[in-house]
Amino acid sequence: MKFRSVFVLLLGLSCVRAETARADFPFPLGHEIADAVLVVKSERKLYLLKAGRILKTIKVSLGLVPVGPKQREGDFRTPEGHYMLDGRKADSDYFLAIHISYPDASDSARAHAHGVDPGGSIMIHGLPNAPRYEPAHYRGTDWTDGCIAVSNSDMVDIWLMTPESTPIEIRP
Repeated sequence: MKFRSVFVLLLGLSCVRAETARADFPFPLGHEIADAVLVVKSERKLYLLKAGRILKTIKVSLGLVPVGPKQREGDFRTPEGHYMLDGRKADSDYFLAIHISYPDASDSARAHAHGVDPGGSIMIHGLPNAPRYEPAHYRGTDWTDGCIAVSNSDMVDIWLMTPESTPIEIRP
């Protein structure tokens, strides 16, 4: 009985704390807010940064053809360059998704000069909501069409720690 009372009290306090955090800022207390994201494709790592300091390091999976920058729609490559996180999608086919502003003007111009569509819909996202493969398939392999995939728990952290318009750099 005593445990239950303590549990209810702690639950109530956490709700008050969460509501207080939402009133001031749309991110919960306990998470620092990143001012930049860096993805290093060759390392299969995403770094959440604040003033150049690493807040969190996350393992990623990339497009099926991970080497080289995205050139056109359907090439299964993850873009390289400087972009922005410019939209959120809680109801995607994946566990949360944050849109990356690819293609930019230079990506579009390069693709059109070659007579191809640059592609788009590049996201950072979690695992599929309706997986086609066993869970092991999604760990430690590149499996996306060109997006940056992370575990669902890491996706929650990215979602909470990056406001809209956070710059993202994707390096080879």
